[in-house]
Order: sequence, then structure tokens, then C-alpha cells
Amino acid sequence: MRLFFAIIIAMNSAFILTDGAEFSFLDPTNHKFEDTKEGVLLSHTFRFKNSGDEPLIISNYKVSCSCTKLTFPKQPVLPGQEAQLKLTFDTNGKYGFQKRKVNVVSNAKKQITLLFKVTVIPKDA
Repeated sequence: MRLFFAIIIAMNSAFILTDGAEFSFLDPTNHKFEDTKEGVLLSHTFRFKNSGDEPLIISNYKVSCSCTKLTFPKQPVLPGQEAQLKLTFDTNGKYGFQKRKVNVVSNAKKQITLLFKVTVIPKDA
């Protein structure tokens, strides 16, 4: 019986020592675009590294507006490997100060949120 409990404790300790997948961004996770005329498609690339000890799997992202898109690796990002998240923002129909958050859905132990800001100048201004 003692051996059984010793095995359970050892297994739990092994799971606790595992870090899992983890984002380490090589660039800031927020970006300020320069003032932009309406109708321009903006893009920015966020570079990151999986600094964890398990493959990092990005499955989706969440935004409040369909004008914002995120392109992410479809294959797992292996430990130590670098990859990119490419953000695009369609300014068509937008004007004034714009601020968006993009929540990245992944198996990382910490949830990641990307942020960008831009002031859009109307076409007829």
C-alpha cells in the first residue's frame, strides 16, 4: 500500500515539473500603427518562440470585429522553435481612434492577448 502511494506522489511530482508550452515574444505584444487613411489594409508580424518543453499548438483566435484577422502556424511549434503571428486590420469603413485586442487560443499555460491601436483618417477628410 505504501508503494502505491509513493508511485502516486512520484507521478504527481513529474506532472508538476513539466512546464508545458509557453510563448516568449521576441517583439512587444502591442503595436501602434501610424495614422492611416481609411481603406488601407494594415499588417504587423509578432515573432515568438516556444520556450516551454511541449509543442505549442495554436488552434484559434478571438476578436470583436471581423475587420481583424490573425494568421498563425497550423503545425505545432516545437520547443525552442520560433514562429510568427501575422495580424491584419482592414480600415475600410473605419474612422477615428481604433483599439483592438486579439486573444490567442492555444495550449500554452498562459493566455496571450495581442493589442494594436491606430487612428484612421476618413477618405473624404
